[in-house]
Amino acid sequence: MVVLNKIYTKTGDSGETALGNGARVAKYSLRVSAYGTTDELNSSVGVARLYSQGDLDHLLSLIQNDLFDLGADLCRPNMELDADAEYTPLRIIDSQVARLESEIDKMNENLQSLRSFILPGGSALSAHLHICRTVARRAERLCVELTSVEQINADVVKYLNRLSDWFFVAARTVNNNGKNDVLWIPGANR
Repeated sequence: MVVLNKIYTKTGDSGETALGNGARVAKYSLRVSAYGTTDELNSSVGVARLYSQGDLDHLLSLIQNDLFDLGADLCRPNMELDADAEYTPLRIIDSQVARLESEIDKMNENLQSLRSFILPGGSALSAHLHICRTVARRAERLCVELTSVEQINADVVKYLNRLSDWFFVAARTVNNNGKNDVLWIPGANR
């Protein structure tokens, strides 16, 4: 359980922040950038939810919760020390990735194959889902870069990779199952 009695602590005034294991690192560290971008993604999903309803809104709420799990996973380094932790650290697991895949498959059933790249837009919700897609890709790139210098849970990268695909398919779905997608016309303005 998280208890926040006081929002500002002044402990970050020197440019450092605490990780989930108590270690202090620079706020510009790659790990902090990775989970900070995940937090930015969660905020983008919150904006998209202003335009969503019904089943899609429910699925987006599940994603928001997963993104907090993912941030908690990233802020707790040294997975090999998980067994010695005071409490079991929260980690993204394969079933969360599998759920995204199942949802993508279900949404994709009603979509025609693409014959062109699409431009973000068509509807407000679709445009916001495309923003979510691109922020998810940035978070994924940061996590992949982080794996080159530190160990992280491999399911984090898998989850972010599937999530960006999820946002792409959802953006097409809310565009009248792709009928209102805005197609890219190569060289149209030459």
